[in-house]
Amino acid sequence: MLIRRETPADIDAVRAVTSAAFAKSGTAVPVETTLLDELRVCDAWLPALSFVATDDRGEVIGHVLCTRGHVGPDPALGLGLGPLSVHPDHQRRGVGQALVHAVLGAADAFGESLVALLGSPAYYGRFGFRPATDYGITAPDPAWGDFFQVRTLTAYQPTLKGVFAYAEPFDRV
Repeated sequence: MLIRRETPADIDAVRAVTSAAFAKSGTAVPVETTLLDELRVCDAWLPALSFVATDDRGEVIGHVLCTRGHVGPDPALGLGLGPLSVHPDHQRRGVGQALVHAVLGAADAFGESLVALLGSPAYYGRFGFRPATDYGITAPDPAWGDFFQVRTLTAYQPTLKGVFAYAEPFDRV
């Protein structure tokens, strides 16, 4: 497996992997696929933080991205992680883990302060994510509870507190 930045040639394959990863019976296009499409064309899209995993034949088998988010009333920055997608034929083989490590490492290298996400505490806890409330950061929807998590990075300052806002498509899709 190789983890690398997404290229324009990967867009259709990434869309297919995301659709396969989140497919539910009776749903033509998963909401995560629509979200991905909308994120690609918004101002919060960060091409340098969109990664694919490829197999030994060079086929895309997984994808992760971070988009620009904000914490609090001022323009304090942060990142929102997701969606994270792994093709069902390659799940539970470390692909998702490798993608999360890659995007967190890149975000840290770019001087970002934190990454937020909505997901399983059991899964994301292994990457250092903790409930956002531990840092004084509030979820966009308080009902998310401990499923809304934050991973601080090297540039994090403890004074960064407030409500987290995802990129606009997260509110709409």
